[in-house]
Amino acid sequence: MIAKLKGLLDETGADWAVIDVAGVGYLVHCSARTLAALGEVGEACTVYTDLQVSENDMRLLGFAEAAERDWFRLLTQVQGVGSKVALAILSALSTGELQQACAKGDAAMVARANGVGPKLAGRIVNELKDKAGALPGGGKAGGGVSVTPAGAASADAVSALENLGFKPAVAARAVAAAQGELGEDASEGDLIRVALKRAAG
Repeated sequence: MIAKLKGLLDETGADWAVIDVAGVGYLVHCSARTLAALGEVGEACTVYTDLQVSENDMRLLGFAEAAERDWFRLLTQVQGVGSKVALAILSALSTGELQQACAKGDAAMVARANGVGPKLAGRIVNELKDKAGALPGGGKAGGGVSVTPAGAASADAVSALENLGFKPAVAARAVAAAQGELGEDASEGDLIRVALKRAAG
């Protein structure tokens, strides 16, 4: 199975991107967050992938982070959640926000995603509540759930840079670089400080 693609961003659409890997273009369906993180057309990018095969379709899904792919796989295990709905949820919520919603049983937060009604949102948080802590963005399995999940700080830092006028792709890249430099436990303030230097540079 194709697990990861590393190449050049060739083209993008509303919910997809084409990644050119050594002259071969791979069409990957993505969340809005992943599309924003990929950068500009012609730039190098990496996506973690999940291949879904059905009777009449074969579809490659792409994610900017392995954690987002893990959540996608978990979401699509819930009855009534296909790849389109899962991507809509991951477009509306960061992995940290999704983890927090499931941990607290906050169906209203999940229902913010397009195509997700209250009944489906309730099913999602109920089924994933016990699994949320085992995935990135939550506490360790069996060790309780973090109230401020990892991932929330980076999502807030990206929003802060966007509010300052930076493009979503630039903000996402700068925060990702800052997190790589500071580590996953970095605070929102530290991430913003370092990301601003990266984005301005």
